[in-house]
Amino acid sequence: MSRYIHALLLFGYFLFFLSPTDALSQDTLRVNLTEFLEIGIESSGQVAYESRAVDLAGNRASSARAQRILPQIELRSQHGLIPGVKQRPDSDPLPEGQLYLDPRLENDWEDWAIFTRAEISAMQPIYSWGAISSAVKAAEAGAKAAEYQFSAVKAEAELQLYELYYSYLLAIEISRILEDANKQLGEVERTISRMQEEGDPDLKESDVFKFEIFQSEFKVQQTEVEQGLDFVKRVWNYALRADPTVTYIPAENFLDPVPFELREFEYYEQTAMQSRSELRGVESGIDALKNSLEATKAQQYPFFFLGITGSYANTPNRPRQTNPFIINNTNYASGGVGFGIRQNLNFSSLRSSVERAEIEYRRVNDLHKAVSDGIILELNERYREAVIADVKVTQTQEALRTARNWVRNEQLNYDIGFGDMEDLLDAVQKELELRLDLKQNIFDLNKKIAALYKAGGLPINQLSLN
Repeated sequence: MSRYIHALLLFGYFLFFLSPTDALSQDTLRVNLTEFLEIGIESSGQVAYESRAVDLAGNRASSARAQRILPQIELRSQHGLIPGVKQRPDSDPLPEGQLYLDPRLENDWEDWAIFTRAEISAMQPIYSWGAISSAVKAAEAGAKAAEYQFSAVKAEAELQLYELYYSYLLAIEISRILEDANKQLGEVERTISRMQEEGDPDLKESDVFKFEIFQSEFKVQQTEVEQGLDFVKRVWNYALRADPTVTYIPAENFLDPVPFELREFEYYEQTAMQSRSELRGVESGIDALKNSLEATKAQQYPFFFLGITGSYANTPNRPRQTNPFIINNTNYASGGVGFGIRQNLNFSSLRSSVERAEIEYRRVNDLHKAVSDGIILELNERYREAVIADVKVTQTQEALRTARNWVRNEQLNYDIGFGDMEDLLDAVQKELELRLDLKQNIFDLNKKIAALYKAGGLPINQLSLN
């Protein structure tokens, strides 16, 4: 029975994050599978972490688009106090706009004013041989790749939560089965005690020993199941980040096979090739690197741009000079617009950059083939497991019906005096094992079908809507 207990501890890694909680008055909330998946995804740290990668990729795409209009624009300002200027009393008086002609002009330390100067410069690309547009396309494709990666992480988290949901139902079912078995064992124990008191010759000593051994093993299994159920409850509340005063439980009380139609393998192969986020993400990565390669190639050619500059300075106690060749750097205004060409002359470095971009592009194309191969192999394995799991459930149900008939037959024979205690114990034990087998196989079937859906690129939450 240890494998049934193992199924209950499927999510044991959560244990490291659990801590004992005080006994508080708690509210119990029932959630169905759809609600459990939604709450679990919202509470998942891994999903939240990956969503930030999507935000960063979107930010990079916005930054790339911003490079198309005035990618470089700067404004600088300077402020301070400076003295004015004056002519010496013995100098020939000059107009304010021609003070630069006086070689003996000096500072007026009794006349102070605030100096202000502002300078602005900007560059507008005109033609870049497609470098800017290719960089924008590469960034946008990278943002799509990040979104697909997020979808893949979310799908993996949903699969784990799906298994966790059904592990709770499995724990409930096993507890219920063991409770019923405990009642049956009590009846058998009372029968054996009565036969011992009456000295019934049909009761063999070996039957008593076998029953006592079975009882001891059963008590151990019962304790394991009880602890497993408590463990799953704690994991549930941790996975849902539940308030200490709130306890979540499944809306259902029974573990049944999920409604599904197992289609031909080709159907899942087609949907996987069309819908798997990992594959779509690699395709977006190919698009991103293709455009990045074009942008790198364009950097080998001259970059044409329009330059804009403007500068203004004002100091009330320093007159502006009117000669166009003389500028008073504390009181002036100037501006200019010009056409420029920029060319990187390190051609060896440029060739290396292009070669590196080509290698990365070829590498991501190889990755696409590798991911496709991996998806097909995974899908084949998941399909095989789902088919086997489906057959196991059907055959175990049939075997359980036979075992129940066996128990009734042995009980009837024993009641009329023709039965054998050993046969009755074997029948009861076999029925118990098959009941446990059935619930374990149903759990495995639900898990395998969900894994098949994920491998085929189908939403797992469709199973809860069937």
